[in-house]
Amino acid sequence: MKADTENKRSFFRDFRRYMPLLGNLTRRDLKVKYRRSFLGLAWSILNPLLTMLVLTQVFGLLLKIRVENFPVYYIVGAAMWNFFTEATTGAMSSIIGSAALIKKVYIPQYIFPLEKCLYALVNLAFSMIAVIIVMLFQLFPITWAAVLLFIPVLYCFIFSVGMSLILSSLTVYFRDILHLYGVLTTIWMYLTPIIYPISIIRDSVETSGAAAFVYGVIQWNPMYHYVEYFRSVLMYGTGQYTVLPGLIENLICAGFAVFTLAIGALIFKKAQRKFILHI
Repeated sequence: MKADTENKRSFFRDFRRYMPLLGNLTRRDLKVKYRRSFLGLAWSILNPLLTMLVLTQVFGLLLKIRVENFPVYYIVGAAMWNFFTEATTGAMSSIIGSAALIKKVYIPQYIFPLEKCLYALVNLAFSMIAVIIVMLFQLFPITWAAVLLFIPVLYCFIFSVGMSLILSSLTVYFRDILHLYGVLTTIWMYLTPIIYPISIIRDSVETSGAAAFVYGVIQWNPMYHYVEYFRSVLMYGTGQYTVLPGLIENLICAGFAVFTLAIGALIFKKAQRKFILHI
């Protein structure tokens, strides 16, 4: 009991001590990403806008997928999804990429995947400007529920940190994950209602066994719940959930986040002992 308490105190002491480093690493990544770029940080706004314009034409006109206010529907969901994928993809190689620094000085190694999540969070803040631009252009009303936006972002951030700890640990030992994760996220994206409404699958459950299976898988997809929560507070106010996400939906979102973070912390703690031998 005393040992656990002392370990927790040591963790928080280290975390406070290295918070300036965390900030410096985040600023460094922002500068490196947009180095020698004429538009710089503006690309964080332009990228989601341009992608939204392309997909609106492809899915709205060519494929005839009818979603009310599709530009808003897509860009809101994509903002949350891109935050998650950017955080985890960056964190995956964060330990390997920091090998020179890790070998020279002592730094708590969880700092590196955590920094990638914070960096993605900053980019999410910039991408929200694009979301607001689209909503204003579409004359889409923003309700008071938008003040609750931080709740799904917090859930997704915790989940992303947990996934980042897992991925960064495994990648040190199995470099193939760097290549496989892109395939996984593509499948994962199509199992998350970003470019299509969940009603398309839900309405086919009774007549199609495949649809029933896919619908069941989606219900166990944490990103489905985070994206829908994000849309609910930003778009619907009192729409999709009849009322705003209640206790059960919050417990589901928090459960996925806390469970993944706990598993990630456990895996990372055990794996980091031999990082130095593999990086």
